[in-house]
Amino acid sequence: MNLDKKQIDKIVLNALEEDMPYGDVTTDNLIPEEDVTEAKFIAKADGVIAGMPVAARVFELIDSRISIEILKNDGEKVSKGDIIAILNGPTAGILKGERTALNLMQRLSGIATRTNVFTELVKDYKVSVADTRKTTPGLRYLEKYAVRCGGGRNHRYSLSDAVMLKDNHIAAGGGIIPAVAKVRANIPHTVKIEVEVEDMEMVRQAVESGADIIMLDNMNEAAMAEAVKYIDGRALVEASGDVTEERIRAIAETGVDIISIGRITHSVKALDISLRFKI
Repeated sequence: MNLDKKQIDKIVLNALEEDMPYGDVTTDNLIPEEDVTEAKFIAKADGVIAGMPVAARVFELIDSRISIEILKNDGEKVSKGDIIAILNGPTAGILKGERTALNLMQRLSGIATRTNVFTELVKDYKVSVADTRKTTPGLRYLEKYAVRCGGGRNHRYSLSDAVMLKDNHIAAGGGIIPAVAKVRANIPHTVKIEVEVEDMEMVRQAVESGADIIMLDNMNEAAMAEAVKYIDGRALVEASGDVTEERIRAIAETGVDIISIGRITHSVKALDISLRFKI
């Protein structure tokens, strides 16, 4: 699960600029430049870690003299009380990077943790758990990375990646069949087309149109099972809408190929992580 350093730096530098546009008035007037310390990242709840390289980069960009020993890598599970990493170096630099590093790592670890809950619930089925574009503006690159750390897969990254005909596209395009035909005539053969459907009549039209992926949107389990049977392998089948921990196994049992879940990125609880100085 490699990360692009340029992407990380862009996000981290923007976050640092936001947090201390004119320096840190507290630290700059309190801590001597030569002062050094040790600090530990500690898990305060059970979960899955994501964003450790991002947190490390925060401190590298602030002061290259800060060293970090990573004890728990991204994708690893932690228990409450586990030490995740140890920092050593200038006290001022560690103080300046503390909140930005924690904000990013807590958010990403929360996503990885919630994703892992869903993936574990359906691990016995031939189905993938995927994210959506319901991400925090400016953090999509890292949030989709966190989904992978939790065992999930990524849906399209952006509007540029694949065709997805949703309800308003279908209405504006004159219906599923003409909309797919028009798009197909204008895109390269390498680009896939996904169609969002809400009932069996739309499923039949999507199959007739030759769509590559058919998304069953907010359908109940019985309707999903009927749709999967009708599609019969002629397209990948994705289920989406109101996917909860209580419901996901029943959705997987319908035979869909992919279950996409917006809530694993747009409404997760941050994993509780603290940074504690050695006293």
